[in-house]
Amino acid sequence: MTAVRSYAAVDLGASSGRVMVGRVGPDSLELVEAHRFPNRPVRVPEGLRWDVLSLYAGVLAGLRSAGQVDSVGIDSWAVDYGLLDADSALLGNPVHYRDARTEGVAEKVWATVPAAELYAATGLQYAPFNTLYQLTAARGTRQLEHARRLLLIPDLLSYWLTGEQGTELTNASTTQLIDPATGDWSYDVASRLGIDLELFAPLRRPGDPAGLLRAQVLEETGLTGPVPVTTVGSHDTASAVAAVPATGERFAYICTGTWSLAGLELTAPVLTEESRAANFTNELGLDGTVRYLRNIMGLWLLQECLRAWGDPDLGGLLREAAAVPALRSVVDAGDAAFLAPGRMPERIAEACRASGQPVPVSPAEITRCILDSLALAHRRAVEEAQRLADHPVDVVHIVGGGTRNALLCQLTADACGLPVVAGPTEAAALGNVLVQARTHQLVGDRADLRRLLARTQPLTRYTPRGDAGRWREAEARLATR
Repeated sequence: MTAVRSYAAVDLGASSGRVMVGRVGPDSLELVEAHRFPNRPVRVPEGLRWDVLSLYAGVLAGLRSAGQVDSVGIDSWAVDYGLLDADSALLGNPVHYRDARTEGVAEKVWATVPAAELYAATGLQYAPFNTLYQLTAARGTRQLEHARRLLLIPDLLSYWLTGEQGTELTNASTTQLIDPATGDWSYDVASRLGIDLELFAPLRRPGDPAGLLRAQVLEETGLTGPVPVTTVGSHDTASAVAAVPATGERFAYICTGTWSLAGLELTAPVLTEESRAANFTNELGLDGTVRYLRNIMGLWLLQECLRAWGDPDLGGLLREAAAVPALRSVVDAGDAAFLAPGRMPERIAEACRASGQPVPVSPAEITRCILDSLALAHRRAVEEAQRLADHPVDVVHIVGGGTRNALLCQLTADACGLPVVAGPTEAAALGNVLVQARTHQLVGDRADLRRLLARTQPLTRYTPRGDAGRWREAEARLATR
C-alpha cells in the first residue's frame, strides 16, 4: 500500500500569502494551513512596490511551520517580476501591477506591433499591466540596463530557495511574449519590440524539477534534506483550474478572489479577431491545455469597499445585501476605471449616477450592486466564451475565495441559467499540491486528479432560479450606457 505523502504549497495572492500542507494518498486528499501572512504593497516615491523580502520571510516561516514535507511548490499572481544583476542580486523591490507606469504604454507598443498582430501572435488579452507593457515602460531605466536576469515572482522565490533559475510556462504565458500555439517564446514580437529574451531563464513546465532546498534554507526551516522543489502551475489561476472538480469536458470555470477569471479549458487557442475584440485571453495550463478566459475585476471591488467602511462584518452585510432589490443598479465589473485602489464606494456610485441609474448609497446597496455586476460579468464571459470557442457547457464551476460568498454563487447561477458547483475554496493550493503528487505517481492524469478532488472536497451546488429575462434586460441596459 502506498504511504500518504506531504507536500507544501506556497500560494501567494495579491493580498495575502499562505503555506498549505497537502497530504495525499491514492484515495485521500487533505489540506491544512501551516502559516498565513499578509501581502501589503508599499507606496514609495517612485511608485507602488511589492515587499518581496517580507513575502520570502513568510515563505520561510511557513515551511518551518509545515514540518517535514516530500516536496515544495510555489504559485502566485501573474505578470510581475524581479530583476537580478550580474551577481544574481535583486535590483530593487518588484513593481506592483497596479503601479501607474504603464499608463499610455500600450499605444506605443501598438505603433510597432499593431494590436491585432500582437493578439494573433500571443493570444493575450489587453491588460495595461501585462509584462510586455511593463518592460516597455522600464526601457531606458538604469535598473533594466543593469539587469542580467528577469524572474517572475514564483521563479524568484524558487531561486532563493534552491539557487536554480527557471521560467515556468503557465506564468510565462501571461507575459504576452509566449506563442500559445507552440508553447515557446514569440521571438518575432520580442525582436520587433526590442525585448531581450535572454533576460529570461530557460522555460520549464509543471512537474519539472526546480532544484533542492539550499543548506541555509534547511537550517532556517528545520527541514531535513534533501527536499525537492517541484515546478507546479506557478500562475495561481493555472493551479486553480487544475483543481476544478469537473467530471467531463463541458464545463466553464470561474476562479474567484481579488479577480474573477471566467472561461473554458481548451486544447487549442482561439486567436480570431472576434476573440481579441471580446478581450479573451489564451493562457497556458496543465498538460498543454489553454485557459481561455476573461479577466473581471472580481471581489477587489468589495474588498476595497470593505476597507473604506472600516471592515464591517461581512456576513451581516451580505444578509442585508440579499434583501436589496435585484439588478437595481449595475456597473461594468471589467472596467479599468476600477483598477486603482481608493474611494471605491464613491467611484461605484459615480458610475451609476453617470449612467442614469439609481445611485446606491448604503453599504448594503453598494454591495448588492457589486455582486449583481459580478454575476452579470460572469454571465457575459461564460456565454461569449462558449460562442467564440464553439464549446458548449452544462455546468459552471466556481473555485477560490468567492465560494464562501453564497450570494455571489447563487446570483451567478441565476445569471448564467446554469447549475453552479462551488468549491474547493483553496483551489490554487490544491492544484499546486496535486501536481507535486503526480511527480510521485500518487495521482494519474487530469481526469484522475479531478475525480480525487470531487470525492474528497466539500462542494455546494446552486440551481438557477428566477427570471433569466431580467438578466438579459440588465445586460442590455449596461451595454447602452
